[in-house]
Amino acid sequence: MDEWVIDKPLGQCCATGRQIQPGEEYYAALVETEQGYARRDFSAEAWTQQKPEVFCYWKTKLPVPDQKKQVFVDDDMLMAFFERLAVETEQEKVNFRFVLALVLMRKRRLKYDSSKNEDGKDIWHLRITGTQDFVDVVNPNLDEAQVAQLTSQIGQILQVELQ
Repeated sequence: MDEWVIDKPLGQCCATGRQIQPGEEYYAALVETEQGYARRDFSAEAWTQQKPEVFCYWKTKLPVPDQKKQVFVDDDMLMAFFERLAVETEQEKVNFRFVLALVLMRKRRLKYDSSKNEDGKDIWHLRITGTQDFVDVVNPNLDEAQVAQLTSQIGQILQVELQ
């Protein structure tokens, strides 16, 4: 399994090179590269003028030094990211989506209902909490170390605590 190296925000707009100031709102985006997903940050002006093609994004603020860290990615954003990965078949993305499902189950946004074997794949049938809607997710049978590694990578990408 490949390990992704995700850069932390540098406080710089990747479109213009302008420094993003502490407390300033900007857009953090997940883009697909040949190496996997990578985080890119854009100033609000650059985003408005030339919104780039991205996999998903969220609006956030650059933290003020020594200020308590706030969580900017909410459960709805995690669900949207999870749903967006539904059509992906590349193994790395299937693994990524499965770990997102585990995170969303821990956050009580998804609830395990049943499983089935389809074309040699273990498919989990999950109910979206508070609705009558269901989603299916492939269980790639990752070991604990692989799940921990992907959970860490998701947290690095989104800059959130996923425990």
